[in-house]
Amino acid sequence: MELHLAPMEGVVNARMRALITAVGGIDRCITEFVRVSDQLLPPRVFHRLCPELENGGLTPSGVPVYIQLLGGEPGPMAENAARAASLGALGIDTNFGCPAKCVNRHRGGSVLLDEPELLHQIVKAMRAAVPDNIPVTAKIRLGFKDASRLRDIVTAISEAGANALTIHARTKEDGYKPPAHWQQLAQVHDLTTIPIIANGEVWSPADYARCKEQSLCSHVMLGRGLLARPDLALEIKSRLRGEDYQRHDWRTIMKLVEALFEDSLMNCAPRHVGGPIKQWLGYLRREYPEAQQLFERIKRLNTPADLSAAIGEHSSHLAMAA
Repeated sequence: MELHLAPMEGVVNARMRALITAVGGIDRCITEFVRVSDQLLPPRVFHRLCPELENGGLTPSGVPVYIQLLGGEPGPMAENAARAASLGALGIDTNFGCPAKCVNRHRGGSVLLDEPELLHQIVKAMRAAVPDNIPVTAKIRLGFKDASRLRDIVTAISEAGANALTIHARTKEDGYKPPAHWQQLAQVHDLTTIPIIANGEVWSPADYARCKEQSLCSHVMLGRGLLARPDLALEIKSRLRGEDYQRHDWRTIMKLVEALFEDSLMNCAPRHVGGPIKQWLGYLRREYPEAQQLFERIKRLNTPADLSAAIGEHSSHLAMAA
């Protein structure tokens, strides 16, 4: 059983991958997408989105990172897959699930789900361009407007030679509205022998158990649930082993928040320093009331000095209350 960290555009970058995988429980990460149009991209593009290439394709805690490509033309997708592999990518993923209108207008992401034959051509070209020892995987949704072509999509990708397939259990039209239709995934296992990874609406160990039961998938990809509960993967695996588990308290999570802020101070322009921490607190406040309190305290602050003072004050109060 594997748990994967979802490639959430604009959220799960290298610094977030490092923080989340250090907590434990995650077996694989995937980068934000590399946008492929009609040309071979320079190495710096891949290194920018996947700095883990300098570490053998691993996060600092040793979790493999696959590079994700997004595009709609077999030739350029294959060329850029080969380049990613030559740079040391441990696997190449393909984004056929992005619902963003700006992406779909340019023939990328979930709009391609209405063209199973094109999906087949893209994956087949990529598989042929990448050494056999490097997995080529894909991520899809149930369909574009509905799930009527799901079996065709899965067959097309599987027969093209993909090594694994992640299915976000909603259509493009569903967006991110609950529920995730996990039961739809149960119908495709007879079409292929490759691993099917379920994705969508797993916020707790109980959700994981229901997802596994309804989808018949052993492997699950975690996205927003893992950002709201950084130790969610760790708890799921601990409970599967029959171990008692004490979920991380806010003081423990706050250490991660502080680490993210320190990274932002070093790597972001001063006017953007508060962005990453505010964004993450937006997820954390679902599970931690203290995250909401901190968010309210800093949401209108912009300067590094003001943010540092407010975060330091919050941490001091936690230490005194311990």
